[in-house]
Amino acid sequence: MPRRPGLALGLLLGAALDAVAADPRKGHPVAGFGAVATAVESRLWADSRRRGALFAVLCTGPVVAAGLAAQRRARRGTAACAAATAAAAWSVLGGASLAAEASAIADVLAAGDLRAARRRLPALCGRDAAALDAAGIARAVVESVAENTSDAVVAPLLWGAVLGIPGLLGYRAVNTLDAMVGHRSARYERFGWAAARLDDLANLVPARLTALLAVAMTPVVGGRAGSALRILRRDGGRHPSPNAGRCEAAFAGALGVQIGGTNTYGGRPERRGPLGDGPAPSVPDIRRAVRLSRLAGAAAAALSALLACGLPGGGGA
Repeated sequence: MPRRPGLALGLLLGAALDAVAADPRKGHPVAGFGAVATAVESRLWADSRRRGALFAVLCTGPVVAAGLAAQRRARRGTAACAAATAAAAWSVLGGASLAAEASAIADVLAAGDLRAARRRLPALCGRDAAALDAAGIARAVVESVAENTSDAVVAPLLWGAVLGIPGLLGYRAVNTLDAMVGHRSARYERFGWAAARLDDLANLVPARLTALLAVAMTPVVGGRAGSALRILRRDGGRHPSPNAGRCEAAFAGALGVQIGGTNTYGGRPERRGPLGDGPAPSVPDIRRAVRLSRLAGAAAAALSALLACGLPGGGGA
């Protein structure tokens, strides 16, 4: 008999809702959190790690507390827990939006509309798009799909399986703060340090699970799992992020392409080693990356439900 059937069912329902319904354009809870965090930053910012740590605590603490309160109310029964968990999971998952944005860029690239592809790219990643050619945009999309499969799907599901609703909401808060202030720039080099390190820690296990799931699903996208695993082991550490490189190397190996190189963010170049063997990604590879992402996400949902069933304690009914 499952120990936390409500949590397990809720994670599956939330993942299913996300798979069929992308995030709303307006009124999304994550966007609301971002607006509040921006207001807090405007009052608290200083070129200081201590202020940045306080900012991270002030922003994530209330979100986790709200998750705990929601979880306590949901302990009335399996149905209540499943409904509350599904709502929380849907609000933090981003797999459908990730697939939709990547597929839209593939469509405009296939039509030869480079200007439209450049306009759409910021919805996926923060690198400078103005100077990118079609190959550069395709590489950016594949890399972003790989990394965000972990950030937007696998990681929140895994934290939800372990900690329930507070895990779902708390992880999304941490990841959103990292996207806002965790990047290297003159403004956030020190202030964003705590948010970036907290996000690194939160993604340590999920990123590696994402990489292994991508390897396992490689045959479905026409690759060889053994080759993908070899690329993951060889190239996973050739990235400035302790986590993103694992996801990107696994996707590169699964798709049989080479990614990595120099990316520019706010005019500042970042160099990383090549990941994978083979040609640069093209439009068909974007579509295969989206399919691989969806498969890895579905597998993560199943694994998270199993994990929720197997863990006793505070996850809910």
